[in-house]
Amino acid sequence: MDVTQTHTAHELKHESPLISCRFDPSGKFVFAGAQDFAVWRWNIESGEKTKLFTNSWVRGLTFSKDGKTIITSGTDGRLIWFSLADAAAEGELKPQREVAAHEGWIRAVVTSPDGKFIASAGNDLKVKIWNAADGKLIRELAGHESHIYNLAFHPDGKHLVSGDLKTNLIVWDYGTGKQIRTWKSENLLNYDKKFLAFIGGYRGITFNKDGTQLAGSGITNVSNAFAGIGNPSVVIFDWKKGAPPLIEHLSKGALRGVVWGVALHPEGTIIGAVGGPAGYLLFWKPGEAEDFHRIKLPDTARDLSLSPDGLHLATAHFNGHVLIHKMEKKVEEKKETA
Repeated sequence: MDVTQTHTAHELKHESPLISCRFDPSGKFVFAGAQDFAVWRWNIESGEKTKLFTNSWVRGLTFSKDGKTIITSGTDGRLIWFSLADAAAEGELKPQREVAAHEGWIRAVVTSPDGKFIASAGNDLKVKIWNAADGKLIRELAGHESHIYNLAFHPDGKHLVSGDLKTNLIVWDYGTGKQIRTWKSENLLNYDKKFLAFIGGYRGITFNKDGTQLAGSGITNVSNAFAGIGNPSVVIFDWKKGAPPLIEHLSKGALRGVVWGVALHPEGTIIGAVGGPAGYLLFWKPGEAEDFHRIKLPDTARDLSLSPDGLHLATAHFNGHVLIHKMEKKVEEKKETA
């Protein structure tokens, strides 16, 4: 894979700003949460679009292990299950199950590696574990003192990590509900004395494939919390050692913006989607602080998803578009000669 050959393969258009995106497990579809209170599914090749009405701004998107169900989480505190069994369905998909899960915004929802459990995190400072099959509450995890921004299950199937506004990471044994340890990354937290406000937190969290490293993304060096003026940042933690981070990945020339989504590619490249005055895809090599390659996007990016095949990236944008980038050399079409 040569990420310097990354190019736009598809542009999928919508009429409302987008705040989230995820590839489905097959890689044939991409889903995006929009500010029109719905989630939209695109068939990437055909461009056909299907509506999932949520009556909420949806930031959290996750799938059942078999890919036949999507679970959404949004501003109204509900988890909603939609059946995707009829992959050819167009028009609108109806909810299969709805659960009043949290008080306030559920910013993140994730599926356990074995597919049996769903974890959600809300503005009520709680992490909750649910039975994926029937939506029943199994366990409630309390310990955060600020809004929880993101969640990630460790590939070992035993641990869950939750990250909040003030950059506290809590590692849980989610089977027992016990806190194992806590970490912190001061790099991703700023306090603006003028506006008397904290800004930062883990806007993205993900593990690498073998679970030896955890990445957290967000904003650093904030000079104005009200306007969100700062620089994009990704911190990498060693899973065994914990804090402090092994490295902080920054941008050449100190771009303005937030890394709203981060991916650790199986081949080692770290990828971030930046939203700010402009949008960028940034690419870092392991152990190197500054990006070695970047792509300027036509609009600010608000989420990032790496495809199951590891070749494609989806980004959700404020202008209502989902861009699908392919990370290999573009094949030029041959012109037929008479």
